[in-house]
Amino acid sequence: MTSNGLSMNVRTPAKRTVLISGASIAGPALAYWLHRAGYAVTVVEKAGSLRDGGYPIDIRGTAIEVVRRMGILPRLRDAHIDSRRCTFLDADGSEVASLSPSAVAGGVEGQDLEVRRGDLAASLYALVRDDVEFLFGDSIDTLDQYGQRFDVTFRSGQRRTFDLVVGADGMHSQTRETLFGPEEQFHRYLGYCFAIFTMPNTFGLSREVVMWNTPGKAAALYAVGDDDEVHAFLNFHQPEPPLDVLRNPDAQRDLVATVFADAGWEVPRMVGALRDADDLFFDTAGQIRMPHWSSGRIALVGDAAYAPSFLTGQGSSLALVGAYMLANALATHQDHTAAFAAYEHGAREFVAMNQALVDTGGATLFPTTAQALEQRNTRLRGLVTLPSAPARPAHSALGLPAFAPMP
Repeated sequence: MTSNGLSMNVRTPAKRTVLISGASIAGPALAYWLHRAGYAVTVVEKAGSLRDGGYPIDIRGTAIEVVRRMGILPRLRDAHIDSRRCTFLDADGSEVASLSPSAVAGGVEGQDLEVRRGDLAASLYALVRDDVEFLFGDSIDTLDQYGQRFDVTFRSGQRRTFDLVVGADGMHSQTRETLFGPEEQFHRYLGYCFAIFTMPNTFGLSREVVMWNTPGKAAALYAVGDDDEVHAFLNFHQPEPPLDVLRNPDAQRDLVATVFADAGWEVPRMVGALRDADDLFFDTAGQIRMPHWSSGRIALVGDAAYAPSFLTGQGSSLALVGAYMLANALATHQDHTAAFAAYEHGAREFVAMNQALVDTGGATLFPTTAQALEQRNTRLRGLVTLPSAPARPAHSALGLPAFAPMP
């Protein structure tokens, strides 16, 4: 007998191993729950370190319950941005309406959260960094399945073996492309392009959003607090996705400058700042819609499987909820095939409801015609005298099961 009273001949069963690609939101959240379920977890992230800062994101409805169960709700409440107002302007910069952000977004004031993406990522990472292996500055190069295991070769040349692999590497997931095929099969373009970057806060803005619109174009300045920088946002309607500029930052800057060449208000200054921005993020507004989120021993979670687009405001919430549902399914079912089927059965309706928010008015903040813009402005003026709208049912449509122990 050893000093702890255990027989020397008793062997602890080997933990099942899982590799997660992506360390933004869904990846670390999944890592937390899988570690609790008894898995040995490795997370690989192509960035050299955790990404801080970032544009504000929402945590709503069912996702609030997920972060509460993770124990990070108090920290996220401390990081809550608590914007005071959202002001809409017309083409000449005059005010259309000034509202509480919850009235515009359909959130629940005092319950839903808005935090910097980096604050959420840091909170998740802090939960798991001592229990989960992170490989920063690396990515999956090849995946070869042999029986019940995956041989993985990383870009660094390192070779490892895992029982399961999960792609949590975003809307443009390389894991999905490798296993399921080109993104074009699953991408639903929603007709908009956008650019996000930071610029000096020379506007005197504090804890507020100011949005300017003309048909098919929008510009917004978002002051998270009393910082000396603001988040700038330029959005425009584009009937077909500009595929030729998606990997060319200079071409992206040229396209945005051309689209907004005749714009008023502060837009010329924003376009000038865009030219010098070192944190430009440019993309199309789109969704990922897949018939299945798994294949063999590989599954997808978050934007890699079901990106809803920024137009819904639900990307981070879906990532948190999806990670919980996938981990719970793997903790409940010893067989991965049954687990992946349970994950899809439990989460697909919730995903579909949130993706459908765009179909039911989620894009009305960015009208593409003069008539639609005037109709939107009329609705906004009406909201000034009305109480905040109730939360959208899609945000809280899913009741979370209790987290299951490892079978």
